[in-house]
Amino acid sequence: MALYEIKEVSIMNEELDYAEMLEIPVETVTVKRKERKKRSVTEPDLQEQLVEQINDRMEEPDGTFAESKPIYREDVPRAKGRKISRIVLLSEFVAVCALCATIFLTNIFLSDSAINTFVRGLFQGGSSTADTRVYGDFKLTPVVNEYVDAEIAVSDTGVMSFTAKCSVYAPCEGTVSAVNGNSETGYTVELKHSDSFSTIVSGLDAVYAAAGDEVKSNLPVGYSDGEGEVRVMFYSNGTLLNCYTVDGENAISWS
Repeated sequence: MALYEIKEVSIMNEELDYAEMLEIPVETVTVKRKERKKRSVTEPDLQEQLVEQINDRMEEPDGTFAESKPIYREDVPRAKGRKISRIVLLSEFVAVCALCATIFLTNIFLSDSAINTFVRGLFQGGSSTADTRVYGDFKLTPVVNEYVDAEIAVSDTGVMSFTAKCSVYAPCEGTVSAVNGNSETGYTVELKHSDSFSTIVSGLDAVYAAAGDEVKSNLPVGYSDGEGEVRVMFYSNGTLLNCYTVDGENAISWS
């Protein structure tokens, strides 16, 4: 404090000396003392005040809080249209399966039935590709070799039968439509010559052709060991034919 007053007195003396040098009356010189600003009291930090206010608010319960609630989803009823479509699809599937089973069974037991003829017409094409030949358009050939000693008999209904150890031939050209049976019970071969004319040969011990193979009248379709009876039957649109004859040389001709 003493040092401050001494320094202030010395400044005042310098100013008076400077006034005398300029020949200014000393009485007219006013020396103003510059007051020194007092240091203000340190105010509290704003950050600390903000933190205190937030803490006070957090401590005071205001009744506001978050709450989670379960979401209840209502069951959506199944659309009737979807159920109906499933029923329709199931009905169509059952109908297709029934149709396939009918065609399969009739193809085995009734190869010339109306439904098989219709289905064959669908897959074989229209009238331009249909084979419209009838049984009278075919020339029949012997079903056994001329060197075989076999007695062929024809029943009143038109069933040809014989018992001999020999190869068995097709009566005319055609296609094997089905082969059924086994080696124990004997094989049955169905030959298709046209859309309406077919031949069935049963009682064979061996078969030389499979379904879908083409056959000729000069090539055997099966073999008989001579222990069982071989039967040959001609059909026209599913009807057994008896309008043919067999002569002494086993030649077959339409009557």
